[in-house]
Amino acid sequence: MAREPFNRIGAVFIAALLLAWELAARAVASPSFPSLSAVLATLGQDGGLLAGQMTITLARAAAGFALALVTMLPLGIFIGRTRAVAPFVEPLIDLLRPLPPLAIVPVAMLFMGTGSAAKIGVIFYSASFPLLLNAIDATRATHPLLIQVGRSIGLSRAEIMRRIDLPAALPQIMAGVRQSVALALLISVSAEMLLSTDGVGNYLMRAQEQFHIAAGLACIVVVALVSLAVNTGVRWVERRLLAWHHERHALAGR
Repeated sequence: MAREPFNRIGAVFIAALLLAWELAARAVASPSFPSLSAVLATLGQDGGLLAGQMTITLARAAAGFALALVTMLPLGIFIGRTRAVAPFVEPLIDLLRPLPPLAIVPVAMLFMGTGSAAKIGVIFYSASFPLLLNAIDATRATHPLLIQVGRSIGLSRAEIMRRIDLPAALPQIMAGVRQSVALALLISVSAEMLLSTDGVGNYLMRAQEQFHIAAGLACIVVVALVSLAVNTGVRWVERRLLAWHHERHALAGR
């Protein structure tokens, strides 16, 4: 499979923005507007601390996402394939889906305390709906002929879900996976800002309370770089899992 070309224009644009940030900060010379070099210096000083806090945040995000993946993916395929279940569960999904994830923090604290379990619960909630809804829609969009062929060769309902629905729905499911991963990282940091004594969210709150703007910006830089790396990894996995899908579309476009 061909690799994606390096976006030189985008890299040059980002470099220009960073240079403009440095020049503007030096021209203003205000402690409320630290320069890029000051942020990088803070990053060098607190690099070890930030790495440890980022590891905690990533572990929580991964745990919440993994729980959502192993529960919502099969549930979405089951709901999409079992029409009789939809009238019962879809109103509940429509009721819960618009709720902001951080709005359930008090409920999570009530049942799971203020430790990592509560934060993982909030992350699980936020990451669940993209996976669930994409799995339901993708399963319902599976061509009926594939289902008929599966039944004609004696596949059970569970085997049809595993051998036909899952591969056919995988391209749309992977779109939901990318959304869920992004939400897991976002809500992990946000939840730590509300109810945590560790993680990069807590680090960011402490920097804000102490008016250490350079430290806060250094934390944001770390979160942005790690998020970029995670998104790149997810896209790499997606290209490997969906190689057959992309090759088929490439052949169809010729």
